[in-house]
Order: sequence, then structure tokens, then C-alpha cells
Amino acid sequence: MVAPDTLRVVRCGGSALCGARAVFSADSKYLLCASGDFVKVYSVNTEETLRLMGGHADLVTGIQLNPHNHMQLYSSSLDGTIKLWDFMDGILIKTFNVGSKLLALYTLASAEDSVFVVIPKNGERDTFQLVSVKLTKGASQDLESKELSVVLDDVGPSMKHIAFGREGAYVVSVKGVNLQVYFFKRKLLNRFSLSTVKTKGDNRFSCVVCHPTEDCLATGHADGKIRLWRNFHHKKEYTYSALHWHHDIVMDLAFSVEGTRLLSGGVESVLVQWHNESSCQKDFLPRLGSPIEYISLSSDGALCCTLHTDNRITIINSNLRFSRSIQGLIKSRDVKTGLVVDPRTKALVLNGEPGHLQFYSLQSDQQLFSLDIVQRQYIHEAGLKQSDLVKVAFSAQGTWLATVEESEEVTDPELQLKLWFYHEEEQSFQLNTRINTPHDNHITDMCFRDMDELGDDSLILVTTGRDCVFKVWVMVEDTDPEAQQSVSWTCDFVGSYHNYQATNCCFSEDGSLLAVSFEETVTVWDSLTWDLKCTFCHPPGNIRKICFGRLTCSKYLIGTTDYGFLCCWNLLTCALEWNAHLNVVVLQPDPLSEHIAAVSWLSKESSLFVFKPNEPRPIYIQRNLCKEKILLAAFVPRDEPEMISSEKYLWLRKSQPFFLTDTQELMTLSTKSLEERLTPSSKQLAVEESLPVTPFSLLLGKHRRQQAQEDIDLGKPVVHNKQEQASPAVKELLHTPAHVLPSASFLCTIFINSLLISKENKSAEEVADEVEMESEKAEDDSDEEDVTAMEQEDTSHMELLGEMPCKLSKSQEKELRRIRKTDYSWISAF
Repeated sequence: MVAPDTLRVVRCGGSALCGARAVFSADSKYLLCASGDFVKVYSVNTEETLRLMGGHADLVTGIQLNPHNHMQLYSSSLDGTIKLWDFMDGILIKTFNVGSKLLALYTLASAEDSVFVVIPKNGERDTFQLVSVKLTKGASQDLESKELSVVLDDVGPSMKHIAFGREGAYVVSVKGVNLQVYFFKRKLLNRFSLSTVKTKGDNRFSCVVCHPTEDCLATGHADGKIRLWRNFHHKKEYTYSALHWHHDIVMDLAFSVEGTRLLSGGVESVLVQWHNESSCQKDFLPRLGSPIEYISLSSDGALCCTLHTDNRITIINSNLRFSRSIQGLIKSRDVKTGLVVDPRTKALVLNGEPGHLQFYSLQSDQQLFSLDIVQRQYIHEAGLKQSDLVKVAFSAQGTWLATVEESEEVTDPELQLKLWFYHEEEQSFQLNTRINTPHDNHITDMCFRDMDELGDDSLILVTTGRDCVFKVWVMVEDTDPEAQQSVSWTCDFVGSYHNYQATNCCFSEDGSLLAVSFEETVTVWDSLTWDLKCTFCHPPGNIRKICFGRLTCSKYLIGTTDYGFLCCWNLLTCALEWNAHLNVVVLQPDPLSEHIAAVSWLSKESSLFVFKPNEPRPIYIQRNLCKEKILLAAFVPRDEPEMISSEKYLWLRKSQPFFLTDTQELMTLSTKSLEERLTPSSKQLAVEESLPVTPFSLLLGKHRRQQAQEDIDLGKPVVHNKQEQASPAVKELLHTPAHVLPSASFLCTIFINSLLISKENKSAEEVADEVEMESEKAEDDSDEEDVTAMEQEDTSHMELLGEMPCKLSKSQEKELRRIRKTDYSWISAF
């Protein structure tokens, strides 16, 4: 049961994954990355979100492994704190309060008690400095660490603008067209500028990285060039060479572990690998989907990771081969489709890449798949009028999908209505019908009739448009012998009301009524005869959103207006039941209950009101739901009803609400923390799984699995060695955090006892008999088969009589076998 006061607003997904460079664990099995104000731990092999570490109050701007303990992680945030985590167990070890916004984080093995951060310079706008933070030691979990030492002034705010040289001997910073190198031991600062160099192109620095073994710098520039700097210990004798392939800004650079290869990425969505600092020797990995924001390498050099601007993580092998892809919520320029729930997968469906629908899993915070709707190449160039996806609707069971795409023309848009059918065998949507110009102007809304889809006559699609009509689309048999499908869609009815623009539409729960709003008026139609039954109006202001009540409240119709009114009409009396003065921007009914959620926007504050249409007083109010403006909402049905004790939160029992803000981040109201919402199996990071696997152990494990499978196929019983079964004592020892374990002397007895084999009740004589029986087994195979069959037959008869055969001892079985081997064929002569 859940306590009444545990309901809270949590950010549940959609945060940018490219806020800082990702970090591989020391064994390259886990990938850690910043996601909003959380730190996520992904499995490199399964792409699963294994852990979500939350504690920062603002965006995480940097993550780095602890150079002295690779099981620990430092994270910095705009909230002014540095946190030390045990990411294997998800435990927050320490919080260091610096007292200033932290924009980037760096760690060095040579600096034991210090880290480096980028902070704003006091009293100056858009000016930043690199400082060293002395991490305070103490028993408390929260410590003040405000002992700062300035290392460099006038640095860039991004972590890509600063890099540390080999063994931490120097630090390099780039900003604008200026480069500065500070040598720690000599306390020498050298500055270089490209402004006086007579070269073509934009010389501004975009990123910098240091060679791991040599005194060499690689810098990226806005014109797509890469410069390799050497001999920068001297102000006048420095040299650099240039590499050029990128046609636009170089977003990030990374040297391989040995320093023989240089990786670069930019807006071309191509990862370039340069060999031996030569422009002639380079390899490419193209078509990565979107511009590359960051590049990271594992400590063993086996894997590379790229973070992209569309919230995608790509894991690449050392031979520049694609390995894995983790796709988060793609942040589209404008979510025109709304927030729709796929009835089949319970995934959120909304605009993704241009012309695509993304199916987003709320459980894993990853994209399930993307459906290409427009099926045209999108050209990333400003000013071009291209088609995009604007409307989407699912049928009740998710069998049919309707989409609307239109060009960006304002006066005469190019419209297409497409109907997609879900094929069970292929597990994908396939295009069934394409309708060109379904309306003469923009389509404003679209909905299916939610009834039993077993009968084709019951499935109806309604669209509304600015051409002042609504259209009813039905399925008909396709008589074309060359058609690949048996049914197609066609227009069955066109309705209008006083030449007003049709803006919204929705069906009642039983599908018998259709409500269509025409500017200030709501019309109700009979879905069988298409007769107009009644109209409702609440001036001033146009109708913004409408929906029917459900279950016990199905006789009510709810609507909101532009002038800030929430209205409830009674369909039986055809009169206004009640109204409230509320600026509702989102109106979303729960498909499994009578509850309706209304989100208002007033004084830069989003508030939530949950009510039933038969009761004008809300049953739940959440003021200041979030700082951002909520644009869309959706109720997602739960797999199982949640156990909730408080009547105040019973409306959350069957469905869970999700809200999309104007920054395209997902919020929800939950009685569980985000860590608890992850599956228990995915949260457990076993220590033994993080150990490197040798080739011999892989070979031995494969052989054992094959042998076990052969035994199962042959019907042999699988015998498990008790020593191979991990005891509870050993599991507890391995999974318990080190800092809470008792002393080794206390654990020694428990550990030794767990390795002992339990004694079985066997005498020495019986053991000797077993050895002798094994030696005679080869001779007795043929006889054993016959005897076994006879014994089984005799046993079955005895069981029918209610008797159980007595069990023979080992010596008796041996004597019986000897008697059976005796030849009695001489008796046949008599």
C-alpha cells in the first residue's frame, strides 16, 4: 500500500542525452551518460537502462570516473554540487557543495583530492574560468568544498573547449580564435591566436583534445578544418598542420588510446577516422542519422561512443563498425501529432525525425521503432517548403493507423491522408490506402469510432478541416483484381454547419454519437443516420477542445473555450450542467475511468485539475505542476491496477498520466520513484558481471551449454554440481557494498561453511558396490533394457492394486543381476 502523501511529480524521460560526454566503465560493459538532472547507466550489450541515479536539482553538466576507484563516478551540475557515486550499487557516497554553477567537470589521476570545474566569473556576464576544487574530507555525506584555485581565465563554457595533456602536465583552452596552454610545473602560460594568420575560412575554435602519449594538440574549427599543434612549449616556434574533410563545424574530436588514430564528427552525421595524422589515410562511418555532438572512447580502445543531437547514442567497434544504438525521445521542432498511445505496445507515439512517427517506450525511456510516413528525403535547408506529419490516430485495438501529412504552405497546402494496417506476421504497419487532398484546407482533427473492430461496418474514421466540413471515411471491399489488399477506405458522408470551420471531433464511448465543434458551436450527430441531434454554445470564444464522459458519466459532454471557460453539457437535457472559469490548455479523459484531467496555464504556472463530469468540484488539484508550460497529455493504461490506499489518488489506479512540456520533457504523477519504476532484474548490477571474461572461460562456458543442451535433447537428467551453485552467503558477500560489510574475520567462517559439501547417508560398502556396478555397466546394457521394461510393467500392475514394490538393497540387486545372466536354455530340451 502507498502512503497518502507520496504522490509526486517526476521527470520520466525525454531529457537530452548529449548534455555531456558519455563515459565507459573500466571494463567497457556499462555506458554512463548525463540525462537531464539524472545520470543513466546503460548496458553496452543489451542497450537496457540498468540504473538511474538522481539527486541533482538541475542539469548534469559533466561526469567522470574516479581515477582512484573505477567503481565510482563524479558528476557535476548547474545546482552547484559535485556528487560522488558508487554506480554499481546506485549509492550516493558524497555531495560536495561548491556554491557556484558548474558547467564542466574534469578529473586527473595526479590530483588526488581535487577536481577541475568551469564556473562563471564573478561580476562578469558570459565569462568563465577554470578552477581547481579541493574536495573536503569528512565523515558527513554533505560537505562544503568552496576552496577554489583559479587555473585559467576567459575559457569557453563547454567541456569540449578544455583538455588536459599527457599525465596532466598541462591544460589547454580554446575560445574564439584564441588558444592558451598552461604548464602546471613551470607555471607558464602560452597564448596563441589565429586572427593574424592569413587563411581562408572561419578560424574560430570549436573543440580541442590532447594526444595521450605525445605533446600534440588537435583542434576543431568552425570551417571544418582540424589543426594538429606541436612545439607549443614555445610562443614563436610552434607548428601546426591541417586536415580537412568536414564542410561545416567540427563538433568534437577524440584520440585513440595509443594516439595513432584521430576521430572527428560534425553536422554531416559521419564519423571520420584519421590515421597517423595524414589527410590521405582516413576511414568513414556514414549515415549515423543526425549531427555528432560528442565522441567518447573506452579505456581499452575496443569501443567508441557518439552522442547525437537527436538524443541518440551510437556504440561503434574499434574497426569502425556499427555495434549498438540507443535512441531516446527525439525532440521534434513541433509536436503537431499530439501525444497518442499505441493500444498494442502502450508506447507514446508522436513526431520523431522529419516525416517519421516515433514509438517511445515509457518503461525503458528509449525508442521502440520509427515509422516512415512521408517516405521522402528531408532536406535540412532553411526556407524549403517540405511535407511533414501533422495528425495521427489509432483504432481501438491498434489494428489501423491513420496519418495526415501536409506541406508547409499556408494558403494551398498539399494534403495526404494515409491508412495503415498492422500485419501480425510481419509485426509492422503497412500502407493500405492513400487519399490525396482529403480536404481543401488544413485538417484540424481526426478520430476513429471506438467500437468492436471485428465487423468492418463498425470501423469509422472522421476528419475535420478548415474547409468548413467534416468527412466520414469507411472501409469497402476493393474490387480491383490487381490490388494487393482486399479492403480500402472511401468517403461515406460529408457534414457541415453554417459554413463554420470544423475544429474538433470525438465519438461517445458506445460510438452512437459524434461531436464536432464548429468555431463557437458544438454539434452532436447520430453516427448511424448522420442526423444532427442538438447543438451547444457558450460564447464568447471558439471551442478549443471537446470530449465525452465515460462509464457512469457518459451522458456528459465537456468542452473548453479560448476565453478561459470549462463547460459541461448534459446530453439528456440538452442544457449546460455547470461551467468554471479556467484557462484550460490541455483536456485529456482517462479511457478506463470517469476521470478527466485538465491542465491550466496562468501566471507562468501549469496546474492540474482532475474531476468527474457529474461533480463540478475537482477531486485532485496540483498547483505549480512544473515550471514549463504543458502542451500535451495522455493517460497510459497500467498492466495491473496499482494498490493505492488514499481515496484522493484512486484516479491513478488504472491509468497513469504523462505530460509533455514545451521543452519536450516528459513528466508524470507517480506514487513510485523513478528508480522503483525500473524492473528489479534490470537494477541489479552484479559485481562478477563487471569482471573481464577470458577467451578460455568463453570457450568453456559455450562447451558446457552445448553439453547440457545435448543431454536435454537425449532425455538425460541434468545433474547440477552443488559447487557450481552460488550459495546465498557468497551472493550476499559479492552484492553487499564494501563500505557496509563486517570485518573479514567475521565473514571467514560463513564463507568457508558455504563451500562445504553436505554429507550424504552412504556407507563405505555401498560406495564400493556403486564402483563395481559402474564397471559392469557396459556388459549389462542389453539385459538392463529388458529388465527395466519388465520392472516398469510389473510396477504399473502393482500400483493398480494399491501396492508399492519394495526397494532392493545394493547387494540384492547385484545378486539378481548375476542370476539373470545365468543361461537356462538347457531346460528347453526337456
